[in-house]
Amino acid sequence: MNIGSNGQFKEEFTRIQNQRSNFSSEEEAETIDWEFWGAVMADYHQFARDNADKLASAIERGIPSSLRGMMWQLMAASKDPDLETEYAKLLKESSIHEKSIIRDLGRTFPHHDFFQDGQGIGQENLFNVLKAYSLRVNHPLNCRYDPDVGYCQGLPFVVAVLLLNMPDEEAFCLLVRLMATYGLRGHFSPEMPALQLRLFQFDRLLEELLPVLHVHFLRQGIKSSMYCSQWFLTMFSYRFPLDVVFRIYDNVLATGIEAIFGFSVALLQKNEETLLKLKFDDIVDFLRNKLFDAYKVQIEGQEPTYLADLFVRDAAMVRITPFMLDAYAHEYQDSVREREAHAIEMDNLRNINRNLSNQIKTLESSLAQLNTEHCDIVKELVMTRLTNEELEGELVRYKLLYADLMHQNEDAGSSHRLSAQPPRRR
Repeated sequence: MNIGSNGQFKEEFTRIQNQRSNFSSEEEAETIDWEFWGAVMADYHQFARDNADKLASAIERGIPSSLRGMMWQLMAASKDPDLETEYAKLLKESSIHEKSIIRDLGRTFPHHDFFQDGQGIGQENLFNVLKAYSLRVNHPLNCRYDPDVGYCQGLPFVVAVLLLNMPDEEAFCLLVRLMATYGLRGHFSPEMPALQLRLFQFDRLLEELLPVLHVHFLRQGIKSSMYCSQWFLTMFSYRFPLDVVFRIYDNVLATGIEAIFGFSVALLQKNEETLLKLKFDDIVDFLRNKLFDAYKVQIEGQEPTYLADLFVRDAAMVRITPFMLDAYAHEYQDSVREREAHAIEMDNLRNINRNLSNQIKTLESSLAQLNTEHCDIVKELVMTRLTNEELEGELVRYKLLYADLMHQNEDAGSSHRLSAQPPRRR
């Protein structure tokens, strides 16, 4: 973070403190601990080192909405004037992903006032941040953000949440930090390696922390990828109430993307009894559309509200340690290596089989040629034998004819001798 950013936030903090118009309600202004948050803004990193538990408790209770954008940037150390300047330059360029981005703008929080108008500032800022990120630029934090990612569905929801709390240039800088430092990039890059790891870790957490539900899901054919992928891709912003999503982002930016696990397990834990009664189709529908109803308060004639504080407390009660996640990560890497080794072995076997098949084809071709040659030889031999038999027959016939001729000659000679003898005297 740029050294001057703390000073900018301090000035902004003072301005907000003096302007009641920034607050959603008078009650919020009165409940903010100005002294505490002022000390945080004055030197966030020093305060976080000296008062880690106090700061963690305050974040768990919820960052005041008027201060949330600044706190997110402080926690992520994302404020970067140079990157903001680069962002301004990128807005003048074109991206190959523009059509895809425009197509998804209307699908991102379509009922929220800030994003409803297709020609409004909300959709314009959303388009600008997504386009800028999709372009290739050079920066020490994240060289070329991001040719491998470019643009992916799911990103608009992440960016939209940021834009609801800060200007677009600051949202761009925070997006870069989320992708590069918090590991969100691996959820969107080709093959989604980080997302595959998260889903494996989540499955193992479910197996260990909610074993009965885990077995039920296995029996019903429910896989985490059917419902959990969007939680990690959008950090719950895809379908969940925004006031709850903001609280989730508070914790993610404070502690890391791993905070998603606590919220995920807490949701299933809260609904375990209901889920255990459902079959496949109803489970899928419930997980996608009704999972957060357990925290909803509906008063007739009023918009529903959600028990965000209770949800955050429930997530904090889920005991997930770095050791557990590291152990699951090692298991996953081992399984990946085994699969890769198996894939290599199968490729080798396929190559061997292909070579053997080629050899067999060559031998079959040679055999067919030999069979053809053998048939020709046999045919020639048969013909030779037939010819020989015919010749032998002719020879016998000639011998018989010769014998007949010899016999006739002998008979003729005998008759001649008899006729040549003188008559006897009487």
